[in-house]
Amino acid sequence: MRLMFFGDVIGRTGRKALVGRLPGLKEAFRPDFVVLNGENAAGGFGITEDICKEFLDAGADCITLGNHAFAQREALVFIERVPQLLRPVNYPPGTPGRGANLYETASGRQVLVMNIMGRVMMEPLDDPFAALERELEACPLGIGADAIIIDMHAEATSEKMAMGHAADGRASLVVGTHTHVPTADHQILPHGTAYLTDAGMCGSFDSVIGMDKAEPLTRFQRRISGGRMEPAEGEATVCGVAVETDDETGLALKIAPVRAGGRLQPVMPDF
Repeated sequence: MRLMFFGDVIGRTGRKALVGRLPGLKEAFRPDFVVLNGENAAGGFGITEDICKEFLDAGADCITLGNHAFAQREALVFIERVPQLLRPVNYPPGTPGRGANLYETASGRQVLVMNIMGRVMMEPLDDPFAALERELEACPLGIGADAIIIDMHAEATSEKMAMGHAADGRASLVVGTHTHVPTADHQILPHGTAYLTDAGMCGSFDSVIGMDKAEPLTRFQRRISGGRMEPAEGEATVCGVAVETDDETGLALKIAPVRAGGRLQPVMPDF
């Protein structure tokens, strides 16, 4: 099976780039399933129902979120009726929406997607590692699912790496989001799980992690807020990762970064 995952989509610039390039990327790589992180899609903070529909119409099969999951208050309502939209699974019981879901591909195979949020330098949600164990026990790779994709939305690279090793041999892909900078450590872990510390972002890299430079510079240099953070304009780079799995085990055979457009050097998978 072929899987694609795209990092945090930042504002209008990121949306335009991803929606514009996704059909061509799908035609070139022919993925069975596509996931993107949409928690910064609405003006840099959260997601709206219209934006969610735009992503699904463009060819995404699942949209994950993170610490800005409910920054747009309407998400508290519409997330209940959109099973393709996931918030972190380790939110407390009773939080609207779902954190993991099983999806069927066009060919009839089952893909489990799980959205987990870290706790280091983040909101103190429930234990992400206990949540991982609970979801993998309920739907094991090779038994309940033909592939398992885990979006580890976290600040600390150490926590992301720890999650990768905790899931190694039991998931197809563990990929980090939230820090918006693509890392160069794509690899297949010892027991067969594809891993990448951060997928990067779909946004302008002439920025401070996707935001217009003026306000972050003011906050760093003067230690005061000059106003609201706004997504940077300019041509965006679409960043993500592609994985090919073994049809028998669901474990990874190949992994490669994906980058298209904007300021970063383009990279496409060669498998």
